[in-house]
Amino acid sequence: MKQRLFILSQYLLPHHLLSRLIGLLAECRIVWLKDLLIKKFAQQYQVDMSQAQVEDLSAYAHFNDFFTRALKEGARPLDSSPGAVLSPADGAISQLGKIEQGRVFQAKGHSYSVIELLGGDSERAAPFMGGDFATVYLSPKDYHRVHMPLAGTLREMVYVPGRLFSVNQTTAENVPELFARNERVVCLFDTERGPMAVVLVGAMIVASIETVWAGMVTPPKRQLKTFKYDEAARAPIHLEKGAELGRFKLGSTAIVLFAPEQVQWATELAANSPVQMGQLLGNTQQ
Repeated sequence: MKQRLFILSQYLLPHHLLSRLIGLLAECRIVWLKDLLIKKFAQQYQVDMSQAQVEDLSAYAHFNDFFTRALKEGARPLDSSPGAVLSPADGAISQLGKIEQGRVFQAKGHSYSVIELLGGDSERAAPFMGGDFATVYLSPKDYHRVHMPLAGTLREMVYVPGRLFSVNQTTAENVPELFARNERVVCLFDTERGPMAVVLVGAMIVASIETVWAGMVTPPKRQLKTFKYDEAARAPIHLEKGAELGRFKLGSTAIVLFAPEQVQWATELAANSPVQMGQLLGNTQQ
């Protein structure tokens, strides 16, 4: 009954209004209030501050400053094995595997369309049909910056409006097409292994999604918007393997897509496997 009520509330809550209000609170600079929020959160979720570049909780300007905290140099060593594909974030594997019949596996009994995930454009989705996907869920305690699984050159970014359902396991198991319904930012790169998509999926109370090249991705209107990165529109942007790509203000999910026969996921990884940014997620197929 408790689970059913939680799922029902996901449909009834005013997702964007609630997220905006939480976002305002998360940017609050009133010292006693932001210190209280940060302290309570760190205690509740047992956040390990020993790896943070700034360990002193009171040194952060506001909650979002704390939530998107940088880590110490060397805290996340990058796997250096030949052909390594890196985990883009700290968290846990939600699912990983093959894109079959144009659909990505979400949870038992649920999948979603790769075309819809990438903004409804079949041409954009075509290279990934029959390819491979990995979904990483970032929990509240995790490091919330997202990094490059492989080196790549950005060619397109797509803002896709949508709902802001929670993205935890309970919701994934009960809300159909979850990741293709939530607001998201699709980042498409050219890599040595062909096209790669990294999709940053919003969630309940996520105040914003940022990328290192565009800052906060918030178009004036909540409607589909495409940004091209080529010589004609905007200068191409190259990011090395392991470089920061973007960040979540109040956490969510990152989905990585590759074309067919380009990567092979590490056999030891499965649903619920914990991962850290920079560890081996898979290998490029030779």
